[in-house]
Amino acid sequence: MWKDFFYFSRTERRGVLILAVLIVLVCTASWFIPTKDVTDIKEDPDFEKEYTEFIASIKEREHSQNTNYKRVPFQQRKVVLAPFDPNTADSVSFLNLGLPSWMAGNILRYRAKGGKFRQPADFRKVYGLTEEQYTTLSPYISIAEKFAFKDTIRLLSRRKAQDTLLHYKYPAGTVINLNQADTTELKKIPGIGSAIARMIVGYRKQLGGFYKVEQLQDIHLSVDKLHEWLAVNENGTQRINLNKVGIERLKAHPYINFYQAKIIVEYRKKKGKIQSLEQLKLYEEFSEKDFERISPYICFE
Repeated sequence: MWKDFFYFSRTERRGVLILAVLIVLVCTASWFIPTKDVTDIKEDPDFEKEYTEFIASIKEREHSQNTNYKRVPFQQRKVVLAPFDPNTADSVSFLNLGLPSWMAGNILRYRAKGGKFRQPADFRKVYGLTEEQYTTLSPYISIAEKFAFKDTIRLLSRRKAQDTLLHYKYPAGTVINLNQADTTELKKIPGIGSAIARMIVGYRKQLGGFYKVEQLQDIHLSVDKLHEWLAVNENGTQRINLNKVGIERLKAHPYINFYQAKIIVEYRKKKGKIQSLEQLKLYEEFSEKDFERISPYICFE
């Protein structure tokens, strides 16, 4: 069976034989080819001379490049201290005083935007100016008279005459109509300011008028203190027709919630017009207190 694995055809046997002959020839030739020793190259005088000249040429080239691109140190401008006005001096004047160009540019931009130096101490605020530089230059700062004082406009206003009615309060015994008084009149009642007056008027608008002073308790006001100043006229409320208005209008009233408004509208659709609140007493959404509160604000025709 091993012959089955190592069996080669005639062509394959020829190929194997040729390959073996080539391998033997290559191995034999390697023995006869001499190899050059690297140490012999290094010890060769001509090689050492060429190598030294090559290294020297590279160093010379690097030196010439560094010399060409070497930054030449900036030659500082000679400082000349002389009187100057920071409001009118140009950039050359600032450079001659020893200030760098970027600082001179900042000063010019500050002036271009309307900035002024009113007194020598203002020059101390220049960005980047050191205390030493300011001390050196301050004796030479000379500000023109037109810049020395800031132009100001004095606004003279007459004192308004005191409004003697601004904090006026009604004397004891005064009674006003709660459904007709505006915020100005309400503020004349002792204990009522602007906020409370606006609160009363706003709640009155939501209700459609008050039918008794005690309703102010709904907005957390002390009725005991206000009762002597306020009165309510009869039939001073605006009434809602339960047979015509929709749910949105009904639930907008402070005394009618959404579920009560929904029952009123559905009752109308199923059983017809509402003639009295007695027809709604079977619904648990309404209580006797609810009927008492909404009675002055509803009608059926």
